[in-house]
Amino acid sequence: MEGQPVIEIEDLWFSYNGNVVLKNVHFKVEAGDFLAIIGPNGGGKTTLIKLILGIMRPDRGRIRVFGGPPRRAAHRIGYVPQDIRVNKEFPIAVEDVVRMGLIGAPPGAGKGSAKTGTQGVVQDALERVEMWEYRKRRMGELSGGQRQRVVVARALVTQPDLLVLDEPMANVDPKGQTDFYHYLQEINDRVTITVVSHDFMVLSSYIRSVACVSREVFFHDAPEITQDMLQMAYHCPVELVAHGTPHRVLHLHQEDGDD
Repeated sequence: MEGQPVIEIEDLWFSYNGNVVLKNVHFKVEAGDFLAIIGPNGGGKTTLIKLILGIMRPDRGRIRVFGGPPRRAAHRIGYVPQDIRVNKEFPIAVEDVVRMGLIGAPPGAGKGSAKTGTQGVVQDALERVEMWEYRKRRMGELSGGQRQRVVVARALVTQPDLLVLDEPMANVDPKGQTDFYHYLQEINDRVTITVVSHDFMVLSSYIRSVACVSREVFFHDAPEITQDMLQMAYHCPVELVAHGTPHRVLHLHQEDGDD
C-alpha cells in the first residue's frame, strides 16, 4: 500500500526471564528513511533489531514490517548481524559467501544491480564494498574488517527494500567507514536503511532520523544527534568533543555492559 510505513511499532514490550528489556515502544519508519539506532550497551538495541526481523516476538504490542508480520517480509530485508564468526578452517570463498545471499530469494532478486546474472550481481555487490579482487580468497584468510565487508555484500546482493545493519563497520578503519556510509547514502533513494552504531558522529552526515534506545525508545524524526538527546538515552553526563577531525566523538561518563 502506497504511503504505508516500512516499520510500524505500537506499545511494544519485551523481557528476558522477567527482566524488562524494552517497554512502551512506539515509532514508525517511513519508506526512504535512513534511521540510526543508538544507545548504551545493554539498552536493547540488538533486541529491537531482532524483533523487527521476526527472530523474536514481543511480550505484547504490535510490530509490522511492510504492513504484515516481520517474518512474512523476510525476503525483502537484507540483514548484517553484529557478531560474525567464521571458522577459519572452513574452505569457503568470498564469492560463495555472497552467493549464499541469493538462496531462497524470490525470482528477480538482484534485478536492481548494475550487472546481470548470478555472477554479475555477486560481482556488483562485492565491488560496492571494494572486495571484488578478493573473491577467490577463503574467508579465513581475510581480516575482521574484510570479512565484515563480505557479509555486508551478502546482505546487499538481493537488492533488498529494507537494509538492517547491526554495527556493520566494526573493525573497519575510519576511511572505510566513511566510504561505506557514503555508499549507503547513494542507495537510500531505493532502499530504507536502519543501522545500529556507536559511530554517531560519522553517521550524522548521512542519516534522516534517530532512535535512542535505553529500554524505552526516544524517536527523533530529524538527522541531528544532540547532546540533550544522548543524555536522555544514556542517562548519564555526555560530552560531544571536537578533535580536529571532520567528525566529533562522544565521551560517556558511564560503565558499559552487554547489549
